[in-house]
Amino acid sequence: MSAQRVPLDPLTQATVTIAWVICLNKPFYPVYVWYLVGDGVVASLGSLLAAPVFLAIPFIARRWPIIARISLPIVGAFDTLFETKLFGESSGTELFFGACIMLAAVSFRTKEKWIQRSVTAVTFAIFLLSRYIGGPPFHGWSDTDLAVLLDLNIFAAACLMTLIAIRYAGLSTVAEPANREKC
Repeated sequence: MSAQRVPLDPLTQATVTIAWVICLNKPFYPVYVWYLVGDGVVASLGSLLAAPVFLAIPFIARRWPIIARISLPIVGAFDTLFETKLFGESSGTELFFGACIMLAAVSFRTKEKWIQRSVTAVTFAIFLLSRYIGGPPFHGWSDTDLAVLLDLNIFAAACLMTLIAIRYAGLSTVAEPANREKC
């Protein structure tokens, strides 16, 4: 007889949902670049590098829920840093820092406020780093290409933040008793 699987707490389950959505959408980004821009497809394949790390989050969530909830905004911030260097500041990739900070704001319980503050500070520090490492992007995008990428990233960041808001809506950040009976 196998041991019954304990369900994930609601905040960790929301984290897993967002990690899966990001991971499953990663392969489409180079396709969007190919279809909308036509140039820089090989460079855009670099956006797939973080997919395995996002994929790991759902698998570590069952064993270490807090690590999964810490990892999602931090991995997202480093991915955003890399993609900002890949596509350039004018591409709008930095908008995804908003989603990372939003995740830091909603992924923790009241008793985990110091973890939440630390994750928020690290995410913001990575954002600041992105502002100071500047320089040209890895690929030489034209102004027209960058305008298309900006539109794409504005839409994608807004969609991600909307998904986060909908998925986390109504979840309590107060620590719940372990064996609470359901009504």
